[in-house]
Amino acid sequence: MSGEADRSGPLGHGDGPDGPDGHGRHREHRDPEKLEEYPAYPEHPGHPGHPGHPEAGIPLPRSSVEDTGLPLPEAAAASLAVPVPAPLVLEHRVLKSLLGAWALAACSADETTAVEEHLGECGACADEALRLRGAVGLLHPAESLDLDPTLRTRVLAGCLDRRPPRIPVPEWAAPYDAESARLDALLQDIGGAEWHAPVRLRWFDGDAPTSRRTTVAGVIAHLLSVDGLVAVALGLDDPLGDAGSPGQTPQGRTETYWRASHFPPTRSVRGPWRAQSHDIVRTVSFVDGGGSSRSGKDGSGGLTVPYGGFELPLSDSLLDRAFECWVHAWDIAEAVDYPYEPPAARHLHRMIDLAARMLPGSLAERRRAGLSAPPVRHLVAAGTGGRSLRLEIEGSGGGEWLIPLDSPGAVGSAEHAVAHVALDGVEFCRLAAGHVSPEEAAAGQDGDREAIRDVLFAAASLSRM
Repeated sequence: MSGEADRSGPLGHGDGPDGPDGHGRHREHRDPEKLEEYPAYPEHPGHPGHPGHPEAGIPLPRSSVEDTGLPLPEAAAASLAVPVPAPLVLEHRVLKSLLGAWALAACSADETTAVEEHLGECGACADEALRLRGAVGLLHPAESLDLDPTLRTRVLAGCLDRRPPRIPVPEWAAPYDAESARLDALLQDIGGAEWHAPVRLRWFDGDAPTSRRTTVAGVIAHLLSVDGLVAVALGLDDPLGDAGSPGQTPQGRTETYWRASHFPPTRSVRGPWRAQSHDIVRTVSFVDGGGSSRSGKDGSGGLTVPYGGFELPLSDSLLDRAFECWVHAWDIAEAVDYPYEPPAARHLHRMIDLAARMLPGSLAERRRAGLSAPPVRHLVAAGTGGRSLRLEIEGSGGGEWLIPLDSPGAVGSAEHAVAHVALDGVEFCRLAAGHVSPEEAAAGQDGDREAIRDVLFAAASLSRM
């Protein structure tokens, strides 16, 4: 009994089969007061050596070699270190000959390092390197990430060359088809909140610019209501319904549509506008009969579209709607900070030609209102047709037009040209849209100043809401 007590006593000094404590090692002395909370045997659940103890498996901290007093081992990595190559040393003439390759990023890493270190020391080579880097920038101009505005036309042309349509879109309706499609692509890209972005519609009234504040959705509602004039002329439904009436002006139709809406226009107006533009293009294709040779000069069958105070042939009316579609798409793009390109050159030329042909009528209206100088009567009475102004439009879609100044129905004559005005094509369109005043139009002017002023103001007076 005393032997059993010695092996299992609380002080743990008994012998075992493998050593003094039965586990091949001596158990250390423990405080008798803590024996109950820290049992001495590993078999006990409270012992850290028991598998169920929370501290089981946590290794004890190891001693550091610095605590042993032994000398530290030498770094083995010193024998494995890779020698650093010496920097490339080149003569000044060699470094100067490498400047072109450096500007093109065609040097090796060592050569680049040598050249750049040399540029920090040699001012002449630094100036030459700067000029070469600028020249490289000119060789690789920045390209726009936006699609080419003519891409759709070229893709369709390639498809139609392989398989012509049974009823093609007439050439005189192609600008409206293209511009309405471009605007629809812009609307597809803008977000929901951007439909309520503020847009200011601008035009010229008399001798002063005017404007009207609306939203992106309000602009599409404006296009829907005014395009409805063409739709009604073609026998299609009026988007204003019963609110529409004959003789309404474009501004009057827009105001009527806005007032008839219970809420401000939203993005839901895009669907009716796009459906109406599709119907117009489809219908004029049938009106044209597959080609202008079957239905007159422009293939429009002699239809006219009333605009309240005046009328336009159907072909000119679609050009007018294409122009308005582009101008208001430009307004929307500015409001939502989106890039927007001008129309294709052949379409832009048609729009400029329409504005040039309308200038004599606009000039006559301003004279009746007392806003322009009267015509020179003795030249008209002499059968010469009166004076002319040579309008030169530069850039994409440009050309030259002789604008009669004294008789709206006369044909301009180069012999009696008293003035010459040169304008960029897009700038002339901005003037005709009322987006820039005649005084601000960047024009090259030569000749009769009064005639030039009258024509520039007449161009601005072509604009409307």
